[in-house]
Amino acid sequence: MSQTYEYVHACVRVLDLEKSIKFYEDALNFEISRRRDFPEYEFSLVYMKSPAGDFELELTYNYDRKEPYTVGDGYSHFAVVVDDLKGSYKRHKEAGYQVGDIKSLSEEASGGYYFLTDPDGYRTEIIQK
Repeated sequence: MSQTYEYVHACVRVLDLEKSIKFYEDALNFEISRRRDFPEYEFSLVYMKSPAGDFELELTYNYDRKEPYTVGDGYSHFAVVVDDLKGSYKRHKEAGYQVGDIKSLSEEASGGYYFLTDPDGYRTEIIQK
């Protein structure tokens, strides 16, 4: 019998939990779906997701961490789709977020994409739906 696997969440470690929550709420309209605090183990987990889907981004906050995490050269990005890429890009630029240029893989391709970087250096690709 074949098993079915479904991605349910991805985890990133964050240095400033409140700053990261605010970023994902403001930049991508994500909402906190649940939060679990483990003071006895000195960490908290905050799960955030888009109202349009079930996939969650888990923000892991370790209480004693003082130095930023190294994102590493193996990580690339998460991706979300948006109905109005240019409007989204304008909003992110005006908000002062770190964004790359809008790009397309070919001149014939409709839409395009750009990258948005969170406070810890994790990138999200914003793609025209």
